[in-house]
Amino acid sequence: MIPIEFEPPVEDARVVIGIDFGTTFSGFSFAYIKPEKEKIAIVVNDNWLGVKGPMKTNTVLQYDEDYEDVITWGAKALANEPSKKAKNKQPRPVEMFKLHLGDVPETKKPKLPNGITPERAITDYLREMGFSEKTKTIMRKCLFDAGLIKRIGTLSLQFTTEPEAAAIHCMNILKEHGLSTGAKYLIVDCGGGTVDLTVRKLLPDNKLGETTMMSDGFCGGTYVDDKFLEFLEKQVSKSAMDELKEKNYGQVNYMVQQFCFHVKIPFTGEESDFETFEWDIERKCPALKKYVTGSEKNELRKNDWIIDLDFKTVKGFFDPVIDKILKLIKDQLKKCPDCSVMFLVGGFSESKYLQTKVKQTFGDKIKIAVPPRPVIAVVSGACEYGLDTKAVSTRVLKWTYGVLVSPKWQPGDPLSRKNSFGRIDKFYLMAKKEVQVDVDKEFSQRLLPSQPNQTSIVFSIYYTSKYSATYCDEPEMNFLGKFEVDLPDAHLGLNRPVMLTLRFGSMEVFLKATNETNNRVYRTTFCSAE
Repeated sequence: MIPIEFEPPVEDARVVIGIDFGTTFSGFSFAYIKPEKEKIAIVVNDNWLGVKGPMKTNTVLQYDEDYEDVITWGAKALANEPSKKAKNKQPRPVEMFKLHLGDVPETKKPKLPNGITPERAITDYLREMGFSEKTKTIMRKCLFDAGLIKRIGTLSLQFTTEPEAAAIHCMNILKEHGLSTGAKYLIVDCGGGTVDLTVRKLLPDNKLGETTMMSDGFCGGTYVDDKFLEFLEKQVSKSAMDELKEKNYGQVNYMVQQFCFHVKIPFTGEESDFETFEWDIERKCPALKKYVTGSEKNELRKNDWIIDLDFKTVKGFFDPVIDKILKLIKDQLKKCPDCSVMFLVGGFSESKYLQTKVKQTFGDKIKIAVPPRPVIAVVSGACEYGLDTKAVSTRVLKWTYGVLVSPKWQPGDPLSRKNSFGRIDKFYLMAKKEVQVDVDKEFSQRLLPSQPNQTSIVFSIYYTSKYSATYCDEPEMNFLGKFEVDLPDAHLGLNRPVMLTLRFGSMEVFLKATNETNNRVYRTTFCSAE
């Protein structure tokens, strides 16, 4: 999910900022709005706390020992040296906190320190970046608390997904691949924590339509790092690695950085290109030695504390992760077999081995392209979307949306669900998943109060991964939000219709309710479930 920030207000915008808030790495881009016909240059930030070069920095925070203040953030939060601001021992850095947003399995969510909520971590991180369904609602509040927007409900803040932003970025190079209006292309955004896929169709006037429902998986580049650490744990014992993580977490991160630089990034998957890498524990992670005991210690002593990373072992780090990515691609191409080009974007897409495996598996079915600097495709595309939010013409709904209604209980309805008013709460479907909707398309339904004397009506909106549902408490049903509409003129009884309208024109759900008795209009915005 990418927030796009306009400051000052949209109608008098001077600059557009695209923020790529990622699971493991984040970045931002910006562009000054110029008069029509003047070329607008998008600048991707490459200066992080004085370190110039990287287009992104780590989504990590280092707090003081009391978790009251942020000592440092980004790549410096993973530095091996303790901060001078720390009173005594620094606590472990807080990372991967984005996984607490949305419908992420509990097993994938990292444990956060006491007193650090996901909302606080996000707010602190967005504040430190230096611009001074549920996920987007949280993000709006965090951006507001971080001082990046003046009002929570401002339309100056727009959202787009990572693959959508990448699709917009890649749209500018479609002609290089011979694509014209009507062509479909697949975006595979391989990040650190997740891989997101979407199929887009090029429409007239450089507009984009979404062809298939977006899919994703937890199989980004950091899972290769995890496989390396799992291998290391088998060599030194779980207890030794646990102690290292608890007492010397900075050295764990240093090891991962060294592994990426010397092994992961250069790995091509060709044995002829590979030389067995000697992993010297004394040099790469000296603190680990004091935690290793028993037979593991004896064996490592014999080998001078060196562990060989041979071709088969390193390949084994990659293959389980890449196999999941290949399956995701296969499933998307099955839904849309007439795609012309597949674009690999995101940091992990720079892996030569991943590129090779994708080309070997799908090269005879579809053209495969890796744009220049694929790591910036998302953050640059986010800014491009901010400059022209109408670039996206259609989207495919990932969820089924509806509202809670209370009709009269009828024979055949479960008796246990009948309430004291003789009514039953049900899910009324308003928009079905996998339906392609035009931007600003509205779904409306006229609803009536359930009691003649009620003075307001509360609309509770739900969404589900199923195509339909009967009740709002079914499995896979999620509460999105609610808002209240005044219902004066009680003397009219039940004859007080309200027109409820849902619109999915952006990455948020806009709701409008019109009291048709007095023509008063109510509006609100909810996050679009991802």
